[in-house]
Parts: sequence; structure tokens; C-alpha cells
Amino acid sequence: MVDRLFTNSPTEVSTGSDANDSGRTPSGLSPARLDRFARHIVIPEIGGAGQMALASKHVVVVGLGGIGSPALQYLAGAGVGRFTLIDDDAVDVSNLQRQTIFTTRDVGHGKATSARRWLANFDDALDVAISDSRITSENVGDLISGADLVLDGTDNFATRLAVSDACVAERAPLLSAAVGRFQGQVGAFAGHLPDQPCYRCFVGDAFDAEDCDTCADDGMLGAMAGWTGSFAAMQAVRILLQGVSAFGDPMFGQLHILDGLQPGMRSIRVSKDPACKGCGMGA
Repeated sequence: MVDRLFTNSPTEVSTGSDANDSGRTPSGLSPARLDRFARHIVIPEIGGAGQMALASKHVVVVGLGGIGSPALQYLAGAGVGRFTLIDDDAVDVSNLQRQTIFTTRDVGHGKATSARRWLANFDDALDVAISDSRITSENVGDLISGADLVLDGTDNFATRLAVSDACVAERAPLLSAAVGRFQGQVGAFAGHLPDQPCYRCFVGDAFDAEDCDTCADDGMLGAMAGWTGSFAAMQAVRILLQGVSAFGDPMFGQLHILDGLQPGMRSIRVSKDPACKGCGMGA
């Protein structure tokens, strides 16, 4: 069940001729919003048109942990106008080492509710809905319906695959991110497009073994989660601005692997599986 909090409505977006590439005077943004996003607007690759586009976008964040927390902070800071936050977990004191939207006062409270509170304090012009339901193949379609982008930072294959299949069905781009110890992965998928893979093309029918290690077993460098989450936010902005600005290359089908030990990053291409159960002939 989704619980929606309506604060002030997001800024009305104009697509008129004044939303030019330089974007210095986009009439669809109020003076207060112009001041808030001035450092974005003066970037030619984003500009006024890009900033107004972000204000109109709806991002669903699935999982509000080590990845979802910093990603949400930077997406809200970027000016995304509408969020749906999904997490059925409660804040634990061990989360505070890496889950940057929570404080000691949030311990014991639901992550979705606490994340909504953080957003309300950060920017009261945002439109925010939350759900503390556990994702299943039966409810996920309704939860992500209408999203311009789904960002998945969950920690198990069952949820990730359910989200991926729903994104294909709902024709929503998926940004999937994972992190462990000193390594992060961020990949963009658009399996609803004929020539693009979905997340299931990448992992197949992967499942969660009962003896699978967790971050509680293996440990987690908090800054590594922050790097992965903030990089995911940057890639999300790329996807949201495709067709609007020069920054909008969605990089679908590319998986970026972040190495915190070296440090460094490399990218690999994920191919579409014609027999995929999510987006191919096997669907």
C-alpha cells in the first residue's frame, strides 16, 4: 500500500522557447528555484531545459540503504520533482555507518517514513510517496507505475528480478546498483526496448542461496556505499535527461564496476539474451 505525502506541488514545468540551452532564464522555475539550482543551470550540458525536465520527473527508489540513501540525497539535490520510496525495513543502529539519510533518532522507525522526513526537511517542494510493503511479483507493478526511472539498490536477487521484470512490463528504465566491501556495480537497463538488455539478461535466474554472505558477515566500507550511490545518482540524471540535454546519454546495457581498493573503474557491455524470461522470447 502506498502512503502519499503531498507537500507543495512541484514547480510547474515550461517547455517554451525560453528554456534554451544556456538556461539562464527558464521561465518555468520560480526565483527561489532558480537560486537553488543555479549551479546546474549554468552548466551547458544541463541548462534551464534540463533543470525543468528534472523537476517534472518521477523516480522510484527501491531500497533506502547504503546505495539508496546517497542516491536519494543527490537526486533531490539535483531537482527531481517527484519520488516514490519503497523499503519494508526499519532503521538499525548498524545502518548509520553508511546510510546517510538516517540519524540516531530514526533507529527503530521505518526507513521509508524516515527517508520521507529527510526529504521534507531538505526540500518541502517535493512530491513524495512511500511504501513499507515488501516487494513481490504481485505488487511491484503497481508500486512503480508511472515512473520515469526506477533505481534499485536492494540486496537480494528475488527483489531485483521482480523489479526488473516489472520495469520491462511498465516500460520503465531501470538503474540497478549493488555494493559490497570495496566494490560497487551500477548498470542501466531498458529491456522494454528491442535492442536493449534487462537486468535478468545479466544475471539469468540467479537466486539467493541460504548460505549467501551478507554485509553483516563481510563488512562494508561506508564511503564505498557513498561512492556507488552518488555515481548511481549521476547515471540517473543522465537517463532522466536523455533527449533533453547533451548530458543525456543513458548508457543502457553498460555495467560500471567501481573498485575502491585500487581505486578505479571499468565498464562492460551486457548483451540482450534472446531467450530471456524477462524481455526476450522466453518472456
